[in-house]
Amino acid sequence: MSTELRSRRKLGLVVASFLVFTATLMILITEGTKKTVAVTLDGEQVVVKTHAETVGEMLEEMDVNVKETDYLSHEPNSVVQNNQSLIWEPAKPVTLTVGDDSEKVMTTARTVQQLLNEEDIKLGEHDKINISPAKNIFPNMTIEIEKAFQVVLNNGKDEEKVWTTSTTVADFLQQQDVELGELDRVEPGLDEMVSPDQSIDVIRVEKVTDVVEEPIDYDVVTKKDGNLEKGTEKVIQEGQEGLVKKEFEVTKENGKEVKRSLVSEERTKESKDKIVAVGTKVTAAPASQRKSSAGSQASTAAAPASERKEIYMNATAYTADCSGCSGVTSTGIDLRANPDAKVIAVDPSVIPLGSKVWVEGYGYAVAGDTGGAIKGNRIDVHVQSKGQASSFGRKQVKVRIID
Repeated sequence: MSTELRSRRKLGLVVASFLVFTATLMILITEGTKKTVAVTLDGEQVVVKTHAETVGEMLEEMDVNVKETDYLSHEPNSVVQNNQSLIWEPAKPVTLTVGDDSEKVMTTARTVQQLLNEEDIKLGEHDKINISPAKNIFPNMTIEIEKAFQVVLNNGKDEEKVWTTSTTVADFLQQQDVELGELDRVEPGLDEMVSPDQSIDVIRVEKVTDVVEEPIDYDVVTKKDGNLEKGTEKVIQEGQEGLVKKEFEVTKENGKEVKRSLVSEERTKESKDKIVAVGTKVTAAPASQRKSSAGSQASTAAAPASERKEIYMNATAYTADCSGCSGVTSTGIDLRANPDAKVIAVDPSVIPLGSKVWVEGYGYAVAGDTGGAIKGNRIDVHVQSKGQASSFGRKQVKVRIID
């Protein structure tokens, strides 16, 4: 190899080495002028080196599209500093429903509770939310909140105020551990929606059997007796009441009787008539007495008719407020408007309605009412109170029909 060729090769090696050195130097200089930035992108941290002058330029280099709703720790036009930390969190779409109101929001909140704080939504003790407030937010999440309100629960005889959320009456009762019996009913209906300040009424219904014994009135039978002086009476046989056993089906609502139906009845003892002898014997008066009474024969002629209108009857008492009573008699007398009215209930076939009467132990009255149980020689006298009716009891009285 010639000396000239060796010289050329050396020169080439020197030139190549210089070029490598220069390139390496340029790379070192370029890298040395880049700024190091720690960037947290949606929770993940990366370290980047950049020649970008501003934060916005650096994010563009990283293909990060920053929206107005996103969170950025520095303004886009702020100058990038070496060893800087930068945070970017994109806003996530979330559907937020509170009661009947629903809206879509963009949020950078990390947890559900943070979002609720941002929206100034406070959860009450009895409110319901479909997702735990501690859960992290994720895109297109749906958060549903049901605000609680108070209603009045009338469970039979018990009343209480309870908290609930919008639901049906059936679900509400299930939440409150209220069980319904076969006959029970609820107002409003089970399929109705519960609303604030509403009353939910659970009516406890029961049917029971009631067996009672009731007396059967005895009749008073009069017999003419020629051995007794006219105007006198004698009891030949005392009357005895019979007994009837009645079985009723009683319907109660919340413990109060609302309906009573007769199922069966059976006579367990027959009544016995009271027999009264009425004197018919007339004793002749002395002549002087016959003469003195001659002038008054016309006025005394009507006396026997009055005597025939005097009857022994079995009497009980009732009030205008009795069960099933309207307070108005069969002849139109308003006993509630006239509580002190003297009225008796009669069997019209025995005492005609409208008759004026005198009742032993009761006084003057009018036969102004009837009753399903008032048959034959029986009357029911009107009194002002249940206490008076109870005190009156059941007794035999003399009744005089005046007109």
